[in-house]
Amino acid sequence: MNTTLIIILVVAAIVVVALVAVAVVASRRRALRQRFGPEYDRVVAEQDSRSAGERELRERERRHSELELRPLAAESRAAYAEQWAQVQARFVDSPEEAVRAGDELVTRLVGEIGYPTEDYEDQLATLSVEHATTLGHYRDAHDIYLRTERGEASTEQLRQALVHYRALFAELLGDDPVPPAPERAENVENVEDAESPAPQQPRSR
Repeated sequence: MNTTLIIILVVAAIVVVALVAVAVVASRRRALRQRFGPEYDRVVAEQDSRSAGERELRERERRHSELELRPLAAESRAAYAEQWAQVQARFVDSPEEAVRAGDELVTRLVGEIGYPTEDYEDQLATLSVEHATTLGHYRDAHDIYLRTERGEASTEQLRQALVHYRALFAELLGDDPVPPAPERAENVENVEDAESPAPQQPRSR
């Protein structure tokens, strides 16, 4: 085998290895994007580079894999659903207390499932592995909760906080936490999503 042919084969092998490496990186990146959704862009923007952001997300996956997550028993699910209904009902007379109770209830639910609750940032990081799509709701709700503690939250912000808490609560619970109940309809509509369309009025003939 002459020298020229050896060089060609070596170069070809290097190109093949490089292409495989690029394909592996692209596949891992695609998997992270699919898993973390908007959280992928947030973390990458917070880090010095895309590679650093992706290392952070893989570290979150590692920490998440070490958790002992437990499915909720039917009794626990029913109890949490009832407690959330009580939180929503409380909003009418005491919106600030309702937001505090909502934050406490979500934290308690997160802890019972098996997520850490001692550190808020650690809690967010581990929740993001399986609940990235609703994590923005939790962040927004918690920010309003902190403004509530400083006496800076408006009534509309307090209402939005419960809407945000409800999004994560429903996902963690695995079902709509507040099933339709006519006797609570008046209370519930106070904390429903502001984007819900108003009922159409019949046209007069």
